[in-house]
Amino acid sequence: MKTVICLMFLISCGILLIAISSQQSAVGKEAFVAAANADERHSELPTADNRQPTTTLEKVTLLLDWAPNVDHAPLYVAQENKIFTKHGLKVELLWGGDPDAPLKLVAAGKYPFAVSYQQSVTIARAGEEVLPVKSIGLLVEHPLNTISFLQKTGIKTPADFKGKKIGYTVAPLDVLLFNAIAANAGLTEEDYELINVGTNIVGPLLSGQIDAVIGPFRNYEINLLKLEGANADYFALEKHGIPDYYELVIITNDAYVENHPETAKKLMTAIQEAIEFTKENPDDALQLFFRANPDANKELEELAFQDTLDVFATTQVQSAEKWAAFAKFAYEKGLISKTVEATDCFINVLEE
Repeated sequence: MKTVICLMFLISCGILLIAISSQQSAVGKEAFVAAANADERHSELPTADNRQPTTTLEKVTLLLDWAPNVDHAPLYVAQENKIFTKHGLKVELLWGGDPDAPLKLVAAGKYPFAVSYQQSVTIARAGEEVLPVKSIGLLVEHPLNTISFLQKTGIKTPADFKGKKIGYTVAPLDVLLFNAIAANAGLTEEDYELINVGTNIVGPLLSGQIDAVIGPFRNYEINLLKLEGANADYFALEKHGIPDYYELVIITNDAYVENHPETAKKLMTAIQEAIEFTKENPDDALQLFFRANPDANKELEELAFQDTLDVFATTQVQSAEKWAAFAKFAYEKGLISKTVEATDCFINVLEE
């Protein structure tokens, strides 16, 4: 999971704009190529809405940021429980296997909506050539990213990273975030050793190759460690010097939201209703997710779901201060090379 998000952080806006100029090269995955060449065929894929008269429903596609998992549970609740239908939408949830593709395709106007990340939107808006995407609402409103470690290492506070080997998945993001947290704890970069562990997060921890790793999600990798019989703990990034940020947001293209504001409102109204259902009826919501995804790892997803319920969005009114705080942090730490206005990164299509 986390590797994908790190990769999203590393989006080069110039490269992206070149990539999206060609439909086949932009996607980079056969599933998206096939989908882009058959837009009419997409809308006819079977969903829970098929029993409704299709002529009465507006057909849209929502690209997922990653393979279906319980972070997306409210989206499947909206689909399976016909909440999208209630609001006049026939929504296809599509994942094509390429984590970079959704933001690129939405920026290019190929698809109207995607699940993405506050950090990725900030980077996209701060590139030399701006990618015209913005967040229109929320799915997960707080970070899931952590610095994780086994309890047997004796780590109690970030200051205990001194003399330790720390894993990370992708530079420069993980390195930047870890260094910021370590500095807040009074450490210098000479006080610890950073090791790139690639996509293998859990293995190096269990083998003792590293003492801690930045990147595991508190709802997934922590539970994977638990299922392996390991006693693990973690530090939440936002509690140790990293600004609180929205983990999962719903994005669209600037032109699309200007030309189709009612569609965006209907989508976010349905998603918020589904989030509320998920929180009020967690057992039913989880079963709806499994009904839509029968091949899911039920043991892991059940544990992950319990650890995700408290961070599903409580509102669709995004905070300008929250967007500005992360943009300021990203600029000061060198993640982006120019400042970006918070109001360029999001629009509240629903107001309370």
